[in-house]
Amino acid sequence: MKPSKTILAISMLLAFGMSGCDKPGSAEQAGKKIDEAVSDTGKKVDETVNEYEGKISEQSDKNAQSWEDTEVTAKVKGALLGEPGLKSMQISVDTVGGVVTLTGTVDSQANSDKASARAIAIDGVENVVNKLVVSSTQ
Repeated sequence: MKPSKTILAISMLLAFGMSGCDKPGSAEQAGKKIDEAVSDTGKKVDETVNEYEGKISEQSDKNAQSWEDTEVTAKVKGALLGEPGLKSMQISVDTVGGVVTLTGTVDSQANSDKASARAIAIDGVENVVNKLVVSSTQ
């Protein structure tokens, strides 16, 4: 089992402190130095823990947003699949931060508008970026 850096640092400080105990008056000085070193080490440990907690929280927020975006994408795809006249297999849906981007081809401007309207009506959609290309050769 590998000792933690904190325990190792404290052990070394205690050993150095004990080596000075045989000199007159140095036991108090050694004790003060040990107390200061332990206090500094504790502060550094607290800073490191706080830093990692912040990173973990940030990653958790990113994961939550990713799951929400995946759910929105699935709902939009389902809505497009059920819409008469839309060839949903030719429409790609991508969601980032609640913004849905539609790409692919449709056979009319009316169907492009219909796809946008269906997407914006989905709960969780903040905005729709319609990059659908109208192609009469479908």
